[in-house]
Amino acid sequence: MKPLQPGEARHAGRYRLVAELGEGGMGRVLLGVAPDGRLVALKQVHAEFARNTHFRSRFRQEVLASQRVSGAFTAAVMDADADAETPWLASVFVTGPSLKEAVEATGPLPVEAVRRLAAGLATALIEIHRAGLIHRDLKPGNVLLTGDGSRVIDFGIARATEGGADLTGTGGIVGSPAFMSPEQAESRPLTPASDVFSLGGLLVMAATGRGPFTGSTTAQLLYNVVHAAPDLTGLPPEIRTLVEPCLAKDPARRPSPQRILDFLGPVAPGTRPWPDAVHRLIEAQDTAVRTALSWPAPVPLPPPPRRRRWFPVVAALAAVAALAVGSLVAVLATRAGADAPTAGANLDPTSLETLRRTDPCKVLNDVSVQDAGKLSAVPDSGYFDRCDYRTKSGERISIKLGDEIYVEGGRPAEDLDGRPVLFTEISGSTCDASVQVPAQPELGVTALAETCGLAKTTLAKVLDRVRGGAAYDLPPGTLLASDPCTVLDKTAVAPVLGPVREVKLNRLRECEWTAATSLRLTFDKGYSSVPDDGSPVDLGGVTGTRHPTGDSCAVSWNHRQFDAKRTEHIRIFASKTGGGACDTAVAFGKLLVGKLPKA
Repeated sequence: MKPLQPGEARHAGRYRLVAELGEGGMGRVLLGVAPDGRLVALKQVHAEFARNTHFRSRFRQEVLASQRVSGAFTAAVMDADADAETPWLASVFVTGPSLKEAVEATGPLPVEAVRRLAAGLATALIEIHRAGLIHRDLKPGNVLLTGDGSRVIDFGIARATEGGADLTGTGGIVGSPAFMSPEQAESRPLTPASDVFSLGGLLVMAATGRGPFTGSTTAQLLYNVVHAAPDLTGLPPEIRTLVEPCLAKDPARRPSPQRILDFLGPVAPGTRPWPDAVHRLIEAQDTAVRTALSWPAPVPLPPPPRRRRWFPVVAALAAVAALAVGSLVAVLATRAGADAPTAGANLDPTSLETLRRTDPCKVLNDVSVQDAGKLSAVPDSGYFDRCDYRTKSGERISIKLGDEIYVEGGRPAEDLDGRPVLFTEISGSTCDASVQVPAQPELGVTALAETCGLAKTTLAKVLDRVRGGAAYDLPPGTLLASDPCTVLDKTAVAPVLGPVREVKLNRLRECEWTAATSLRLTFDKGYSSVPDDGSPVDLGGVTGTRHPTGDSCAVSWNHRQFDAKRTEHIRIFASKTGGGACDTAVAFGKLLVGKLPKA
């Protein structure tokens, strides 16, 4: 749990936002407070999904359906806004670790607790299916263990990303491979029986600490889900009797959730349904939430003339946050063989928002990589999202964050922690290893090395380090965390560009608008000491330079100083048949200047 940073929004709709609970592939989850004092878990969708009109449409439909779900074993959806600039969904907040966190921290559950979990999951599925929904992503991370039972979360929302490679990067397979049904693995039509298969897998994991199917790669895992018998070794007999029919390959042979309840019979009442170690996790989280609610609201950042003015505010917030999360860190550190989590340990390393905040030259600097030794960043990188490294023997290793990837004609994909790795060998002497950004599959996180084996090893280290946090310093006014595609919306630019047909992120910090005029906006690094030979142009308080070339024109300016040599630089490139490109670029620049953070 982390405090919100100065400058972040403090409200979403009618909900006051208090702290960040975590971040995943679809968005951030924040702790919020309703006007009547109830706590909510408010999920804000990542900007890359928000830009996709298909996603917004599906999100709106699924939210409406999800709001029909109620019941003691679900975290009900209270409110949502699919049309907000950043779409969000608010669910009832419940205190408790996920099943995944609980089993990892305390070990498998005893038989009676597994029976109680099965009854809660079956009851939740009855309510979800009654509303006409199929969960589609019933996994250990979407089941919470609370003080009075279990809660199923995120029902129906995963479906908002179905229906095309522009959202999933896979043509529509949505879910967690280790717990999805065979029909889901094969992209066949789903029925409620698909969730029952997932329920069976969850019970195996709860009782043994592992799922019923394994595989050295995602492809092998999915093959085993479809064709192999589940591994039920170590299951207590009464749990095995329940699980086996749930994991039938034929959906028609699986029991309904009601039949599962009938099989279980009455569950013994109790005020502490889980082992004591799980309840200690619940109590630690409850303490952290109460502490977060007492945090003072961060002081809004004025436009400071000097950087040092804002540092005491951030330092004070960091100190408060450290006190609040201490109990959670202590609990998590008790996991077998686990280190205490570092700041940002829950970051999604393939989220565009995470990548924008990541300094590529911090990711591997002074870090040892197998078969390469300790790496040193090459100073004065010319990119915000790339960095070159040198090994002790002088070999070069490079990483690129959110850059375009090339896979045609490359080697077949391998697997890295459940993510397909795409290889492209260049001229027989170097190799790119990449994983795709789920929200925009033509972009990826890439490591380049002399061999594909070293590139993959380096990529694994990059993902781990980004997940743990290797962030840029983000002083007031910086563009580093800004999404160039959302600084201006289509409505604002239509008078300048004409009706906008498409807005596309080409790279992490480059956006392209397609209209009567084609225009690219890029945030990059510039040299502060190199004179610009273009003609000056007034952009409304900012002086830029323009460079006309035929039917094209570039307008650029320095936004703020980045370091002793470099600046945060803005470049607009417009192309318009028949002339007028410079007029368009200048008009766009004037609109942009008023929307950028003040340097």
